[in-house]
Amino acid sequence: MTAEHAEQVLAIYQAGIDEGHATFETRAPSWVEFDATRLPGHRFVALGRIGATSDSRVLGWVAVTPVSRRQAYAGVVEHSVYVHSDARARGVGRLLIAELIASTEAAGIWTIQSGIFPENEASVALHLAAGFAIVGRRERLARQHGRWRDVLLVERRSPVVE
Repeated sequence: MTAEHAEQVLAIYQAGIDEGHATFETRAPSWVEFDATRLPGHRFVALGRIGATSDSRVLGWVAVTPVSRRQAYAGVVEHSVYVHSDARARGVGRLLIAELIASTEAAGIWTIQSGIFPENEASVALHLAAGFAIVGRRERLARQHGRWRDVLLVERRSPVVE
């Protein structure tokens, strides 16, 4: 993922925000903010065609942020994965997560984690299929549009990084 993909990445992010089951965020950040907080070696886009268009577009993206600056947590990241609504159920999310797992394990990262709204059943299923486990549920974590939301905590502990 590079600045060349910024407009499409942020549009997919905003669409996910607007759907209401992806994040507590209310707006996608600027590219400068996004770029500054995501680790450059562990962010990817999937490119392909959407619908009848012949142009290659960003179908989805995955990126990670460190969970802490403390050295003890150097091998733990939090990830986000978003897929364009017209590219869902085509294996894009599975491909992105597989690439993320490969890159993080190669870098010695031992845990990938995230929080998912329970209502986002497709994301929960994707993560379970990719070897993530639900390790907890944070009840009434925060309000979204005046409604309390729970968040499932998922993580994948690498079987190869010691």
